[in-house]
Amino acid sequence: MKAPLPAVDPLRLLVLTLLVLPVLALLGFGMLWLWQSGNLQVWLIAMVVCGGLGYGLQQWLVRRERQLLTDTVTEPNPDWPPSAEVVWRKVEALAETCNPEDWPLEDGTWVLELGQKALQTVAHCYHPNVEKPLLELTVPHTLLIIERASRDLRRDVAEKIPFSNRLTIGDLFRIQRWKAKAEQIVNIYRAGSVIFNPVNALLGEAWRHLRERSFDQARDELHRWFLRAYICKVGYYAIDLYSGRLPLGDGEPTTSSTPESLADLEQIEEKAKSTVEPLRILVLGRSNAGKSSLINALFGKLTTTTDVLPDTTQALQPFILSREGLTQALIFDSPGCDSPFFDDKQMLAAAGNADLILWISPANRPDRQAERNCIDTLRAFQAARMDRRPTPLLIVASFIDRLRPVNEWHPPYDLTNRQDIKAVNITAAVRAIASDLAVPVEQVIPVCLLAGKIYNVDDTLWAAILNHQDEALRVRLIRCLDARKRAEDWIMLRRQMAGAGRFLRDLPEILSKRSGR
Repeated sequence: MKAPLPAVDPLRLLVLTLLVLPVLALLGFGMLWLWQSGNLQVWLIAMVVCGGLGYGLQQWLVRRERQLLTDTVTEPNPDWPPSAEVVWRKVEALAETCNPEDWPLEDGTWVLELGQKALQTVAHCYHPNVEKPLLELTVPHTLLIIERASRDLRRDVAEKIPFSNRLTIGDLFRIQRWKAKAEQIVNIYRAGSVIFNPVNALLGEAWRHLRERSFDQARDELHRWFLRAYICKVGYYAIDLYSGRLPLGDGEPTTSSTPESLADLEQIEEKAKSTVEPLRILVLGRSNAGKSSLINALFGKLTTTTDVLPDTTQALQPFILSREGLTQALIFDSPGCDSPFFDDKQMLAAAGNADLILWISPANRPDRQAERNCIDTLRAFQAARMDRRPTPLLIVASFIDRLRPVNEWHPPYDLTNRQDIKAVNITAAVRAIASDLAVPVEQVIPVCLLAGKIYNVDDTLWAAILNHQDEALRVRLIRCLDARKRAEDWIMLRRQMAGAGRFLRDLPEILSKRSGR
């Protein structure tokens, strides 16, 4: 334990004054010599120039430190669902209102009060109709938020604040007490310098003002960054929790398959050897639009049967799709959205477990109102699920070989060539599909799926699938987190019931031991 600071002895202060007095006198005589020799003006100019350069350098250092702090700011998680993005903006707004003078670091209560405000902001967004939304947390999850936020904040403080690993909290308080004593001594020196050397004292006071101003700016900036970082860290993990992204267990949620994928893999004779959760790609469209043909084209071989008769596919059929550049995936063939084997309820259930949707639309059929109705239903379903990210959608325009001129087929086609009638009609069909289905033109990929005439599948369509893979992986992550949380709840319940059963079983023995003492 460090000893308290001793009181200032007046005799020791007198001794210090006597020791400093010759130095002050030397400064005074030096100024007198500069005046007599005619160099005082040159010295004053040099003093001002050096002071200006020093102040400018100090301001540059402050800006550099501010930029370093800005680079460590907490960013929203790109894997969050849309509902979390709105909550994050409120957390950032709360962080912007934190002023250093309102939350002094020496007052230890700020940690709990400020953390509570951040938690209340997030909790109120997810439980707006609850009187005390902050209490809608389990004890383990509350402790997990504190643990994660403290860990990240500790890392940022250790890496960005000099000597933070050496100075104790007690050192900071002792420095504050020393500062008050030191200011008294400095004030005595300043008063003496005015008497012996007024010109030098005036310049010194100006330089001291500039120096203290720069120091105060840096200190306030660091204090403000610390408060905002603390709020953002607490809010970040609170959003993770309320949005379903913060399970109690450790490990990556995608390293194990969900029950839905395990059930689908059991239908396949060649079971997957990978332990990771596959991407789930759902192929939708009307009957005889080319869904099975598309799957065959992606595999490069006959994988699922095709027929000119409608309703060949009567249920979801999974297939393992493994290609370079793509995470192992399950691709699902489906009945036509206009068939009696597949209604809106089944479509929405399948889309809810999909990470990427490929919608097949025949380019040679202008009647797309039924497709538009199904896609609008799908969009409304996804928009209502604010806790999940919308599944990326790609439109595949099939049967472009049947566009006029019907008998002409000489790919590849340059869709910018206005002299090629086939290319012009393909471009017109793509724009019509984009307009009828209310999707961007760049999300409509024209292909030919006829055996022996496969066109634009392995290049343009596959490139579009890979471009949407990152977004599909984000959808997969939230889907796996939901499944893991459901499984975790049941596992924890079983463990708790087993632990309670063992306690009740051993309770008579425990009581008998206590009574025998």
